[in-house]
Amino acid sequence: MDSQSAQPRNIRVPILTRVEGEGSLVVKLMGQNILDVQLAIFEPPRFFEAFLRGRSHEDVADITARICGICPIAYQMTAVQALEHAMGVTIRPDIRALRRLMYCGEWIESHALHIHLLQAPDFFNCASGIELAKLFPDQVNRGLRLKKHGNQLLEVLGGRAIHPVNLAVGGFYRLPDYRQLQAMIPDLEWGLQAAQDTAIWLASLPLPDFHMPYDYVAVSHSEEYAIIEGQVACSDGLRIDHGQYEQHYAEQHVAHSTALQSRRSPDGRTYFVGPLARINLNRSQLSTAAQRVADEIGFHTPCYNPYQGIVARAIEVVHAFEESLNIIKCWRPSGPARSTYSPQACSGTSVTEAPRGLIYHRYEVSEDGRIQLAKIVPPTSQNQAQIEADLRELLPTILHHSDDQIAVKCEQLVRNYDPCISCSTHFLKLRLERDTDSQNVN
Repeated sequence: MDSQSAQPRNIRVPILTRVEGEGSLVVKLMGQNILDVQLAIFEPPRFFEAFLRGRSHEDVADITARICGICPIAYQMTAVQALEHAMGVTIRPDIRALRRLMYCGEWIESHALHIHLLQAPDFFNCASGIELAKLFPDQVNRGLRLKKHGNQLLEVLGGRAIHPVNLAVGGFYRLPDYRQLQAMIPDLEWGLQAAQDTAIWLASLPLPDFHMPYDYVAVSHSEEYAIIEGQVACSDGLRIDHGQYEQHYAEQHVAHSTALQSRRSPDGRTYFVGPLARINLNRSQLSTAAQRVADEIGFHTPCYNPYQGIVARAIEVVHAFEESLNIIKCWRPSGPARSTYSPQACSGTSVTEAPRGLIYHRYEVSEDGRIQLAKIVPPTSQNQAQIEADLRELLPTILHHSDDQIAVKCEQLVRNYDPCISCSTHFLKLRLERDTDSQNVN
């Protein structure tokens, strides 16, 4: 063994681009064996659950929207629905349709962003969406326009695209302008065709051949492609009401991270949430156009290749455009924007499907309508343990590569999950630790 091989192998990635958050990856090896993989999130906790306590329940939607600038609707919608469940508030079908429309807008803008600027560059050895645009200007411009129309839906329904302010317990603060919605139909019809073309383009990508026996978990509904409500379903057959979520899925603290990780309870198994989980569990309820394009491109389910998540996102964009058109063409203003209710001492839960996967909220409320307890479980915390498990499987197959290549391949795998660790992009440091004294161990 020469002196060079006896030195620890350290790999550092000074900037992890195209994800949100601040973290590090530590890999410990004994020879070619993986001893430990730690995806560590080391930015300070943000304490949203803590500073919701004592606030009026009316403030919750505006505060939770600040958790994420890309998917604020996911936090708002899950919050107001948990509070409505707690207080026994019923909303009208036309209000519910507008909420699905609003969520479709968020799926469109978030998925289009991730596909074209964050993940697709990986498959063409591009460091950024700007580099990708030099190779595929028409496709990237198309993606930016898709995102623009998603943002427009949020503006019309929510008052603004970033941190919308119109969603309220009982419905909305005001109804959208009917003429503004109707005026969007031509753009959405363009978007429906453009989304199908995008899915066909992505299906031709040279995706890595990597498979894992995932437990897929997603919201599932008997009558529709689940977005804003339903049961929590797992690919192993488990189906539970959202009020039972914490009996089957538990957060835990790990020493190497400030972020909690979620696992199945009581056995501690990892699980996978997100577009790939949704389509695996609910494919038959996709819209007509989305099912047609999935069949056309040969998207087979069950699918256990996480790199196919980029194609799953594209299929969901097709669904979101088609459902948006159907809702807008049928919707007519009818009645007030909000249902009336009286605050009371109560507790309630809700699950919805954020662009990145299942999100869960639970609240306890006092008699005067103030929050006594808040529990928020975002998609990324549910996927973090699964990401570590994926890396453990991937690393033995790439250790023959250079340090830089290993780092890039690890980043690419992490980006499959579209992780939203916080609201800004910082960096990931990868440290690879080898027990070089054990190189001769059989």
